[in-house]
Amino acid sequence: MPGPMPLDGVVVADLSRVLAGPLAASTLADLGADVIKVERAASGDVTRQWGPPWTGNSSSYFESANRGKRSIALDFTDPADLDLARRLVSRADVVIENFLPDTLDRFGLGYESVRALNPAVVYASITGFGSQAGARDAGYDFLVQAVGGLMDITGPPGSPSKVGVAIVDVLTAKDATVAILAALHERARSGLGQHVEVALLSSLLAALVNQGSGFLATGSSPRSLGNRHPSIAPYEALDTGEGVLALAVGNDAQFARLCEIVGAPDLAADPRFVTNAQRVAHRDELAAALEARLHSDTASSWAARLMDAGVPAGTIGSVADGFALAERLGLEPRVPVAGGTDQIRSPLRFERTPIGRYVRPPRLDEHGDEIRRWLAADPDPIGHASDLPEGEARGNHG
Repeated sequence: MPGPMPLDGVVVADLSRVLAGPLAASTLADLGADVIKVERAASGDVTRQWGPPWTGNSSSYFESANRGKRSIALDFTDPADLDLARRLVSRADVVIENFLPDTLDRFGLGYESVRALNPAVVYASITGFGSQAGARDAGYDFLVQAVGGLMDITGPPGSPSKVGVAIVDVLTAKDATVAILAALHERARSGLGQHVEVALLSSLLAALVNQGSGFLATGSSPRSLGNRHPSIAPYEALDTGEGVLALAVGNDAQFARLCEIVGAPDLAADPRFVTNAQRVAHRDELAAALEARLHSDTASSWAARLMDAGVPAGTIGSVADGFALAERLGLEPRVPVAGGTDQIRSPLRFERTPIGRYVRPPRLDEHGDEIRRWLAADPDPIGHASDLPEGEARGNHG
């Protein structure tokens, strides 16, 4: 029987949809929180329809960000359902939402209204471009990758490309999780909740790290280099006699060992390549010299020999190869889930409070009855939809 988990006893009201918000909530569920996913009545989270691939009657996209939760379907335009939603947020430790700014205010579910009901609440808002005046555009990962500069530094030179997953949503989910956990920690000291906000654009710019700081230092936008690194060489993919070799040479000692292995020790003493800065300045000549040697063998053979010598190298693997590698290394990347398909195991590891409960993503409104009974058992008045100012109980959920 699994023991206590890090967030046991924490109740999360997940009002979010699509990926960034649900993924943050799912991480909290992995850590032991009771996450109640509030979905649009009848249709649910839009990602339930985002397939193929499908897992039964649901999409694998939905399942990737919603495990471990309980689902209740509510219509915020229905006064009885809105009362349940307000009762839920009044009892939650954490509320997560990613509606357009001010949307939830119309239902009495915005931060100020929820704080009045629940002063200890940690209320997390995920937006595309912030909640400041004028930032009313919906935030979609592909759009933010485009306008935020990520596509311009990704892919071959002159061919802007998105990253192969919705990486901005994933990064934003991680940032939101950090903010929520920090606010919960601070609440333990002060007894007070607070509003935390993460914008997709802000998360992207923070994740540019060296590329972003390079821009701030020089005023010049970095350029796309394909598989090359802007500040390290050789740190790229090179052709061999069969296959492509990924090299990640991070220092002069590794470069010297690389030159020995490929049978060209003279390259390490070449004035063009002695230091990393010189190698970056002459990266084209260096790549050509290395590929001339690498064509004598296969990528897999070179990778094995280089890794044995302490030079970071590998072949270009598929997603299946990545899972297989993790399994060989004992990382156990997948976990069977009763009544559902395998899930990707959380990367988090704890010594005393291990993650031990993996529960399949919920069917729409699967837990609606039990959640309604739980909420109805609370006798405390919270204010009702009929008490809201005229017009605030109107609008669309979503």
